Amino acid sequence: MQGISFIARRYLFSRQHVSLVSTLTLISVGGITIGTALLIIVLSVFNGFYDLVKGLLLTNDPDIRIESATAPAFTYSDSLHNEIANSADVVSISPYVQGKCLIIGSNGNNQEQVVTVKGIHPNLFFPIRNHPGSVTSGVFNLSVQNGRPGLLIPQRLFGQLSLSLNDDVALMSSAGMEKALTEFAGPHGYHFQVRGVYSLNEIVNEPQVYIDLYAAQRLFHYRNKISGIDIELKDHDQAAAFKQTLEKKLGSKYQIETWYDLQKPLYDVMSLEKWAGYGILMIIVLVAVLNIIGSLTMLVIQKRRDIGVLMSMGYTRKMIKHIFVRQAFYIGIMGCGLGGIFGLVICWLQKHYGLVKLAGSGSFIIQYYPVAVQWTDIAMVLGGSLILCMLASWYPALRASWVEPAEAVRYE
Repeated sequence: MQGISFIARRYLFSRQHVSLVSTLTLISVGGITIGTALLIIVLSVFNGFYDLVKGLLLTNDPDIRIESATAPAFTYSDSLHNEIANSADVVSISPYVQGKCLIIGSNGNNQEQVVTVKGIHPNLFFPIRNHPGSVTSGVFNLSVQNGRPGLLIPQRLFGQLSLSLNDDVALMSSAGMEKALTEFAGPHGYHFQVRGVYSLNEIVNEPQVYIDLYAAQRLFHYRNKISGIDIELKDHDQAAAFKQTLEKKLGSKYQIETWYDLQKPLYDVMSLEKWAGYGILMIIVLVAVLNIIGSLTMLVIQKRRDIGVLMSMGYTRKMIKHIFVRQAFYIGIMGCGLGGIFGLVICWLQKHYGLVKLAGSGSFIIQYYPVAVQWTDIAMVLGGSLILCMLASWYPALRASWVEPAEAVRYE
C-alpha cells in the first residue's frame, strides 16, 4: 500500500506542469476549505445564540417544574416534599401559587391592568435569590408590615401604572370576582404595599408580580394548596434524567416538565434553524465534491497509459481503485484541515475581539455575534465533508479499474 500512496501523491502534487486537472483539484480543495470553514462558523454562531437565549430563560425558568395533571392546584404534603428532596442533585425546592389578577393603583390615577401574580417563599425563590442585583429599587420584602403585605413589581409595570415605592395597590383575582357575583356582593380586593421593583431578562414569559405564598393562597382561595413546585438542580443538564426519576416516584398524578419542556417550541425552532443552516451550507461542500469527481475522472483519462503499465506490472484492479480513493482522501484532508483551522481561528477572533457587530445592537443585550464552538459539531462537519470526498472517488476509481492494460498500452 506504500506504493499506492506514493503514486497518489505524485498524481496530485506533481510540479512538472499546471494542467486543467490540477486546476480543478485546487478548486476542489478551495471549495471544501470554504465550505467547512463556513459550516464551523455558522454552527458556532447558532450555538452562541442558543446558549444566550438558554441563559436568559434559565434566569427565571426552573430546572424542573411540577404541576397537577388534573387540577389547577394540589396539596403540598410532607411526603411529597421528601420524595423530591431525597436526591443529592436538588439545590432548592420552591412551591408557588400563580394566577391572573387585576391590579389597581390606589394613587388616584385609576390605573389598572391584568397581570400574572405569583406567590412565593422569598427565601426559596431562586431567580431573585441567585440574582440579587435584579431588584433595581426598594427591597425584596414580602412580609406584612403596618397591616399590609409586601409586593414586588416588574419595572415596566411600575412605570405603566405611575407608581412609587410604598404605594398601596389592590389585587383582585378571578376567583374573588366570581365569588362576589355569586354572592351578590361587591368585588373584594386585597391591598398590598409596593416594596420593591425588579428587572429580569424575561424574553418569553410576561413579567410577573410577586407576593408572599400565603397571601397568594388567600387571594386565589386555594386553602393551603399550591399551583406548582419549582426545583433547582446542581446541573441543569441532568434535568431530563431527574424528570424520569420523579415520574417513577410520583406517578401520573403530576405533570413534570424540564427547563427544555417549558420553552420547547423556542428551543426546537432554534435547533431546527441550526440544522437547516448545516444542510444548506453543505451544498458548498457538495459543489466542491462534484469538482473532485470531474478532476479525478479527467485524471483517469489522462493517466490511462500509466494505469495500463501499472496493471501490467502486477497491480490489481483493487489497488488501482485505491490510488484514486487515496487521492480523494488527500484532497478531503487538505480541504477539511485548512477549513477547520480557518473556521476555528475566525470563531476565536469573534469571541475575544468581536469582529462582527449585531445590527441594532444598541437596543439588545449584546453587541457582537456570540459564538460557542462545540467539538461534536466540528467532528460532524469535518467527518461529513471527508465522507463526501471519499464517496466522490467511487466513480473515477471504478472507471480506472475498468481499464484494459493491453489496450491502454497499445493505443496510448
